[in-house]
Amino acid sequence: MTEIRTPRLILRRWTDDDLVPLAEINADPEVMRWIGDGSVRDLDETAEDIERYEEEWDDEGFGLFAVELLASGELIGFAGLSVPEGLPELMSEVEISWRLGRPFWGQGYASEATHAVLEFALQDRGLDRVVAVTHISNTAAENILGKLGMSAERETNHPVFDVPLRVHAIDLTEYQA
Repeated sequence: MTEIRTPRLILRRWTDDDLVPLAEINADPEVMRWIGDGSVRDLDETAEDIERYEEEWDDEGFGLFAVELLASGELIGFAGLSVPEGLPELMSEVEISWRLGRPFWGQGYASEATHAVLEFALQDRGLDRVVAVTHISNTAAENILGKLGMSAERETNHPVFDVPLRVHAIDLTEYQA
């Protein structure tokens, strides 16, 4: 299954039409504030990102879904699973993550999408455990992870950007569908 429908969203694989809307999301400094060192990404970098997302689908059988509004078909961001390349200590783990455009914040879309992704990970893909990594000050992301039933497990620093991070986790025995 590479498409998930929720009451308001479609989570699906990437198309060429997604490049410009995702690049617009990635160009917003407020959206990118909690990503890496906070740098925005341009059109070429976003194209490379989408290519990498699709390669992960092919290599791992999971990846980051494009998230669109069911009612309009508008791309609002992404949510999905990946191997957290930026933290060597987590290379054997699978991470849940998301990024939505600012006009779509505060409407429950991130919670709706990540709940569907977590169910996909633990039930459809048969993973035993999923992690999430947040900047310690990102309370909005921490709230979403709490709604998913994920618990803070430990703190660490990003090895390149030296920002404090919190690792959250949930395993299949803790998951409530």
